[in-house]
Amino acid sequence: MKAIQTDRAPAAIGPYSQAIDVGEMIFTSGIIPVIPSTGEIEGEDAPSQARQAFKNLAALLEDAGSGIDKVIKTTVFIKDMNDFAKINKVYEEFFCIPYPARSCVEVARLPKDVLIEVEAVAEKKA
Repeated sequence: MKAIQTDRAPAAIGPYSQAIDVGEMIFTSGIIPVIPSTGEIEGEDAPSQARQAFKNLAALLEDAGSGIDKVIKTTVFIKDMNDFAKINKVYEEFFCIPYPARSCVEVARLPKDVLIEVEAVAEKKA
């Protein structure tokens, strides 16, 4: 087991790793829409924040030896289920058929009061 750390995704804001490499699998922690270079939250609406969260996820996976195309499962936490359709449109910008398995749940509150957080399980690239 190896911890993954990259400056291209938001730093951990607690006692956890950005991701863990276990053999041929990568398990990410929750990724929020923080711009890694500034520490600021991207945008105020769900699509803007979703796009940044997925960009951060893609960067983390690349630096871990995987990629967005190797994602098997995602869990998406959203502040408001009314944003579900908007977030789906952004999701389709990053993932293609066969889509990863996914859970999406509405939560009362997310870190830094963002509108979305995403985590993933992915295979490493061969």
